[in-house]
Amino acid sequence: MLIRPFEPDDLANVLALNNASVPDVNELSEDEVLRLAGLSDAALVAEVDGGFAGFCWVMGPGLPYESLNYAWFSERYPNFVYLDRIAVHPHFRRYGVGSAFYSELARRFAGTRPVMLCEVNLRPRNEASLRFHERVGFREVGQQDTDGGAKTVSLLAWSLSEDQAG
Repeated sequence: MLIRPFEPDDLANVLALNNASVPDVNELSEDEVLRLAGLSDAALVAEVDGGFAGFCWVMGPGLPYESLNYAWFSERYPNFVYLDRIAVHPHFRRYGVGSAFYSELARRFAGTRPVMLCEVNLRPRNEASLRFHERVGFREVGQQDTDGGAKTVSLLAWSLSEDQAG
């Protein structure tokens, strides 16, 4: 497995996977994919045997990002890395892609960012993601309704201590 930076050639694969992953993530246009990847402290792609397996983006504080969840975290945490989105292609689920992304992010940000933050849907419920994030070590720090009350998310935090980055 290879975890590498997002490149413009990845746009079609990232857009297709992102939009196939709704409602776990919100739908995006090509321009939005490029804008969000550009805002990211790390925009990563996973490859398994040369095939596109998934992507993730994380953002630091103080960005012009109009996300209700990002705003919630920004009000409460002065220094963080926010996992805006992660998606794994269905063919590559159970290959350890999500774990590889989190290991790489912990390695990159341990010592510079004390915590990684994200949200997972409670309504509609994303049970697989909730279980995965609990196994990684994320803990709930709040909940909020989004999309005009159509969704409820669990707001999660994971300590990025140096010992997790190995």
